[in-house]
Amino acid sequence: MSIFSTILNKIFPHDHPAATTSGAATPPAASNAAGGAAAATQANPSAAPATSGTEPARPPVTPMPEVDVEAILVQKQQQNGANLNWRTSIVDLMKLLDLDSSLQARKELAIELHYTGNTDDSASMNIWLHKEVMKKLAENGGKVPDDLKN
Repeated sequence: MSIFSTILNKIFPHDHPAATTSGAATPPAASNAAGGAAAATQANPSAAPATSGTEPARPPVTPMPEVDVEAILVQKQQQNGANLNWRTSIVDLMKLLDLDSSLQARKELAIELHYTGNTDDSASMNIWLHKEVMKKLAENGGKVPDDLKN
């Protein structure tokens, strides 16, 4: 299991679609071009493309349930009792989730999330990782405040 998938499984309910799919690091189908068109069609039926009548009906796109990531992490921190700065630190976020936060684990996460910078510059990598993890959580149905994504 990938490190990001493990992060998802630690935050999202086990029955959440993002936690149950193997490609969890990729955005949900509703955010790609085809899914976006389907969602737009549902919101505005007149925007539906004309069909010949012989094409099978597409099943409706079900929106992914939203998970309040901040609330879950705040609750975990209260239960944990540790003074961790998970809002800005990838190391503390991983510690809060009982994950290996070693430099090697963070380098593996950086590779998994397609970091293009120098992994030997751990400070820059850590900042990027935290923002990217928060963005990926949001892409997978997490409600993440803007200040945690930027």
